[in-house]
Amino acid sequence: MNKTIGLICGSLRKESYNRIIAEALPELDDSIEFRWIELKDLPLFNEDLEVGGDPETITTFKISIQEVDGIIIVSPEYNSGIPGVLKNALDWASRPPKSSVLHRKPVGVIGATPGGLGTAFAQMQIRQTLEAVQAHVLPFQKILISQVLEKIDSDHKMLTDEKTKRYLQRYLQQFIHWIDHLPILD
Repeated sequence: MNKTIGLICGSLRKESYNRIIAEALPELDDSIEFRWIELKDLPLFNEDLEVGGDPETITTFKISIQEVDGIIIVSPEYNSGIPGVLKNALDWASRPPKSSVLHRKPVGVIGATPGGLGTAFAQMQIRQTLEAVQAHVLPFQKILISQVLEKIDSDHKMLTDEKTKRYLQRYLQQFIHWIDHLPILD
């Protein structure tokens, strides 16, 4: 059975390297349906905004997460950590705590950076947040794309590095296999 995977980019920048990587994923496996889950219109998290129900943008965001079989987050690293816009989105998705749309949702994490560490610190923080809300984070598999400027064509907004494409393709296959075999624990 084909899976539907939500794509979340942890950067709002129009020319984001991580968005270029995320946009390459659908080309690597045509058996998966991908849907974008956007962050740009989400207000800053504030419990006062929940009084009387979530704002419309938050309701739409949460429904987008509910409707997919899993999520892949593709995120940069800012100052050795998680981008604020992504942390804000995860905080919104974690509400209400006992019935969050992230609870038991399979999630994969990918990151790209012009630097040498490939978003290792941001991914640790993303995983920490996801584990705190009891999302199922793909274990043992990390996609840390360093030196991303050597692997993309920024002008044409496309991934050009064949080795990285193969790496991402294997990751997608492992993610889908993992979703299919994820034990349901109560």
